[in-house]
Amino acid sequence: MPRRGRDHGQVAIEYLGFIPVLLIVALAGFQIGAVAYAAEQAGTAARAGARAESLGQSAQQACAQAVSGGLRVTCGPSGGGDDSVTVTASVSIPSVVPGWHFDPAEKSATMPRDH
Repeated sequence: MPRRGRDHGQVAIEYLGFIPVLLIVALAGFQIGAVAYAAEQAGTAARAGARAESLGQSAQQACAQAVSGGLRVTCGPSGGGDDSVTVTASVSIPSVVPGWHFDPAEKSATMPRDH
């Protein structure tokens, strides 16, 4: 016999109340992935920029070519000495969750100058 009474439909209501929590957790997971991906791309761009700068080429152009499409990157020499060059790359972190904004991911790389 089916049970009738005040509990009819309770599970559906509880599930509907839990859906926003699941969505927030899922979006937070995607955002963490976007942060990690931007940091990895910043490291790649910094190494490419430092390699190009050590060869006397444009660090910004090498950085831009090293990152995946859709990410904004700025790159330039940030130090080094007579025998080396240091380049810092800054990649903007895309916002998956509305209202969550992050500082850009920054990475530096140093390469010896090619004489």
